[in-house]
Amino acid sequence: MTQYIVALTGGIGSGKSTIANFFSAFGIPVIDADLIARQVVKPNSIALHIIIQNFGPEILCSDGSLNRMMLKSHVFFDMKQMIWLNNLLRPLIRQKTEQQLCSIHAPYAIWVVPLLIENNLQHRANRILVVDVTPEIQITRTLQRDTISQTLIEKILETQASRQQHLTYANDIIDNNGCREKIQDRVATLHKHYLSLAQSVNR
Repeated sequence: MTQYIVALTGGIGSGKSTIANFFSAFGIPVIDADLIARQVVKPNSIALHIIIQNFGPEILCSDGSLNRMMLKSHVFFDMKQMIWLNNLLRPLIRQKTEQQLCSIHAPYAIWVVPLLIENNLQHRANRILVVDVTPEIQITRTLQRDTISQTLIEKILETQASRQQHLTYANDIIDNNGCREKIQDRVATLHKHYLSLAQSVNR
């Protein structure tokens, strides 16, 4: 079991997946909360069945999978539905995350968790790495990546921890506003640092 966990966090469109892939290239295992969230609502899962009961069959795509964009459009404009969905999914995501972390044998693991601060999960990690970008870049990148309206993106940003809140909790920061090569260099430096920190803890 990995004893040293680095939580990688940041708001929507900050580039967490890109950073995680750089760490993965060094052979570091990545546990991604977003991927786990998709797994727990896969077709024929109990969680998806409950979601269908609540929102109706129109919440599905034509292939029977969850229409995540439609779900977002429901919950981010209705706080009661947001709370209901979080209460359903959080325990399932937490259980699967713990299972994956316990199965890893590596000096350290990267735990990609967008809502680390919002869900008060800071204590679960040894170190917090924040991917920092401006809100303007977050909006631009999300518009380019997803079929989603700017209004919905702005609503999602309102529900997430602010840029300053993320930075307040950060042990380490990656500025992802600009050059990709500089980011790769920064990840390489952090990788060496985390190996050293993990070694001291795992002795």
